[in-house]
Formats: sequence, C-alpha cells, structure tokens
Amino acid sequence: MAFTEREQAGHRLGIHRTLDGGAQLPQGASKLDNSLPIYSNEVLISVRRLNIDAASFVQMEKEFGGDPKVIGDQVLKNCREYGKQQNPVTGSGGMLLGRVSQVGSAYRGNFAAKVGQRVATLVSLTSTPLHLDRVLRVYPETHQMDVEGHAILFESGIAAEIPEDLPEIVSLAVLDVAGAPAWCHALAKPGHTVVVFGAGGKAGLLCSVAAREQVGKSGKVIGIEPNSAAAAQLKSLEVCDAVLELDASDSLGVLSRLEAVTHGKMGDVVINVVSAPNTEISSILAARSDAKVVFFGMATAFPKAALGAESVGSSVQMIIGNGYYPGHADYALDLLRQHSKLKKLFCERYQA
Repeated sequence: MAFTEREQAGHRLGIHRTLDGGAQLPQGASKLDNSLPIYSNEVLISVRRLNIDAASFVQMEKEFGGDPKVIGDQVLKNCREYGKQQNPVTGSGGMLLGRVSQVGSAYRGNFAAKVGQRVATLVSLTSTPLHLDRVLRVYPETHQMDVEGHAILFESGIAAEIPEDLPEIVSLAVLDVAGAPAWCHALAKPGHTVVVFGAGGKAGLLCSVAAREQVGKSGKVIGIEPNSAAAAQLKSLEVCDAVLELDASDSLGVLSRLEAVTHGKMGDVVINVVSAPNTEISSILAARSDAKVVFFGMATAFPKAALGAESVGSSVQMIIGNGYYPGHADYALDLLRQHSKLKKLFCERYQA
C-alpha cells in the first residue's frame, strides 16, 4: 500500500490536531483530528489492541451492566465523537498496541520508529488521535479489546517496541502501568515500609515486587487487596510481609490494621493504584507524617485528598502519579524477566 503525507510538519506537541479552536494541547482538547494522511513529522500506527484504563473500564462495566458489546460500542462512539478514546465520565483513556505502518519523512521524535515495528504507545489515549473501524472482541477480565483502526503519534509521543521474549498481551498489560513500579523504585529506600493499595492488580503486583527490591530485608512491604483470589496470588509471590484483605475505602479499618501491623509506625511510602473511588483518606492515614503518598488511580479526587489530609492534621507529601519515568518501560519489563513467579502470574492472568 502506498502512503502519502501532508507536505507541512505539525507541532511537535500535537497542537495542530486539536479541533476546539485556538492553541490547545491534545490531552485537554475535547476533540482531535484523527484523519489521514499524516503530517510529515508524525508516525502512523495500525492499531490491533486497546488497553483501557482500569477506572474507565470499571465505570463502563457498571453503567452498561458488564455487557462487553455495549462497552465496545461506547469506545467506538468515543473515537467517532472525540477523535480519541477519552471516557467522558472518568476523563481517562488507556494505551494501545499496534504496528508502525508509516514514518513521516520529517519525523525526529522521541521514539526511533521503524516501519513494521510492533509497538505499544506510552502516552495516554486521551492525547492520541485514534480512528477505529471496528471492535472485534472485548476482554473484560483484562480491560483489553481487539480492534481495527489507526492511531497517530506526535514527535513528543513515546512508545516502546514489543519485546520478542514476552507474549505481546502480557507486555501490553505491563507497559500500561510501567510508570507506577518505576516511581515506586525511585521513592522506596532500604529499610522503608512501603504500603501498596490495590496490590493485587497489575500495577500493584509490579509495585510490590519493585518495593521489595528496594527496601531489602530490613524494610517491609504491605499489600492491601480486597479480592481474595487476587490477594492469594499476591501472597504467592512472597514479596509482601503482610497482605491485608481490606476495602481501601474503609479508612478506619485500614488505619486499625496498619497500626497493628506496623506497630504504629505506618508507611514511609504509600502507593495507591486503586481504580475505585474514595480511597484518598485511607492512603493518607496509612502514612507517617513525613511520608510520601503517590496517587496513580484515575479515580483519585484531588479535593478529597487535599481536604482529607488537612482534616486529620497530616503533613504527608502527596504526589500525583505520573505514568512516565525515565526508563520505565524497560524497568517494568525487566521485573518480569527477573522474577519468575511474577512472570508466571502475568502470563496466566493475561493469556487466559
């Protein structure tokens, strides 16, 4: 197939693709231009699979009674109306897997794109022009869906080549949350107590292993996971000193159990990767007054976090979880390569 491209180059941040009127970054725009041909400094990706953000998928499941077809239809509708996949309720997106089909002649971006590469984008679907022809199948267990369509990567966009030594479905699941374990690795220190909320999910599993690597034998890793099956899988990794089967929205219950487990010392670093709402105050109460609390979940409400900390007299440093950290893709994938039990668990969960 012969490709053409527009003669002019677009803005490296993708401003030229916004349709709101005036200069606007793609993430904040209500609608993007997902049309072809690409500009001379863009990359065209043939999309095969979407990994929908957990908060977004859970919201759609609740609204549509868990019907996979209706969920797929909603994603199609989003792309047709907005030119991107952005949940109008949660505001979140996800990421995609596909193959590079065209590299613009003037492209000098962050990613060394080559035609034919299997890639996963590491920038949110809320910032990515995305056109879908159809949704082929929805996988509720993994929040993924097979699709046919195309996406556009700007020069500022980041992506990772899918490795040959790991199943691509597993790689996509890992890369979707790669920022969380990388930040956990950066913040946790030897001897620290690290508390992970949502520790049985994909981000939580990776964070728990990353925390164990950093805190060493002198530190503690405590996982909080309400689902019994997921908690059992987390325990099988043997990286947590304690796994507490607690509802993260039960702030007083969380406080009581953590006080007992830590002998009142609480966490030095608290990582929240929960996709459900109302977990802000629990995370704050789980932390020492001089600790760091990182909120990665898209269901996090800033007013609840800020006012909640004030209400309990906590001076914790609250950090908005950034999905990007230098080297995060390689780091997260290497966690699987280096920990056979973690790799086995991910393969069983995402290849089933």
